[in-house]
Amino acid sequence: MTELLNALLQASVWATLGVLIIAGMRPLLLRLGGAALVYRSWWLMPLLLVAQGLPLPHLPMVDAAPVLAMGSVVRSAMLPAAVPVWPSVLLVVWLTGLLAVAAASVRAQRRFDAALGTLRRRADGSWQASGDPGLPALVGLWRPRIVVGPAFERDFSPAEQDLILRHERSHRRHGDPWANAVLAVLRCVFWFHPLLPWAAQRFLRDQELACDARTVDPHPALRRLYANALLKAQLVHPVAPMACHWRSQPMLKERIAMLKEHKRKALPWLTGQVLVVGMCVGLGTVAWASQGAAGERTAAVVKDVDVQAKVREMGPPRYPQAAFEQSITGKVELRVEVDATGKTGAIRVLSSTPAGVFDAVSIEAAQKWTFEPALKDGKAVASAVKVPLTFAMDEPGTTQ
Repeated sequence: MTELLNALLQASVWATLGVLIIAGMRPLLLRLGGAALVYRSWWLMPLLLVAQGLPLPHLPMVDAAPVLAMGSVVRSAMLPAAVPVWPSVLLVVWLTGLLAVAAASVRAQRRFDAALGTLRRRADGSWQASGDPGLPALVGLWRPRIVVGPAFERDFSPAEQDLILRHERSHRRHGDPWANAVLAVLRCVFWFHPLLPWAAQRFLRDQELACDARTVDPHPALRRLYANALLKAQLVHPVAPMACHWRSQPMLKERIAMLKEHKRKALPWLTGQVLVVGMCVGLGTVAWASQGAAGERTAAVVKDVDVQAKVREMGPPRYPQAAFEQSITGKVELRVEVDATGKTGAIRVLSSTPAGVFDAVSIEAAQKWTFEPALKDGKAVASAVKVPLTFAMDEPGTTQ
């Protein structure tokens, strides 16, 4: 439970860093490669999140002597408080928010699909809806379809229709529906993140600007015609005259302003690609390496040792009061990093029964243990040991 919350916290920190970097780099990327390069820079976000789940190379691990914690023997060393409940509360709050955002997204999508009405296939491969909840649009994930409104032929000239269909085909060709699906998942998982609304809105804007650039850049003479089509698309559904609709007008101005830019030069474009790739690979590597302790990362090249790490001092953990009062017994298996000085580093719970009851006291005890470090070619090196702990209520008949 706490591991999940820690993972969410760490992912949130990296997501914040990624959003701030993309926002700061955006003006430079616009000058170097235009809207398409800015949109490509958003690859940094999934790379940062995925990198934290990739496995790190581990240190050689050996078994250590088992540790026994007796409830009847360590009564005086019991924890004064019960097991904290805040991790459970936070987990429930997070799950509630996740389900609420997911339900709202599904409801909005179903409402949009229902408003389309019946669909009729057109000769150009697109589909024409009997309703118009906000068309034209690329609809669907597994088999996305270009759907236009019932007045598509009346509102747009044949040349404008062709540009609009090119725009939607570009969305489909570059996998933008899948990018939006990933965004929908991130909105559910990180619903609590304060930067999420801005990041999602900026991502969708950059997606549209990049698609505009891909559609018009090969045909500069069609920029004016494309701008006219954008104006008509905005005016198909007039806004309320007494309301200030923020989403419509600013995006329209930004898209038309982007069409006025000159075509980029080859050298800055290549520079921008290298910059984005370097940024994504570099920060992704840092996020991947941040999973482990410094000792593990620096000593990960050690594949084996001549002398294994040995226990110097290993005190038993305290018995949790709540578990003692209810006569709960269990077992915990820890993976303990040991640095070259014999001190403990990163500690991870490999297994625990019952789950979560004895984890905290086991880690607390392991942080105070000391070892004789492992030796490689006569020099002390970092390593790892696996320590089983048993929590029992009675004196054992035999000891190991």
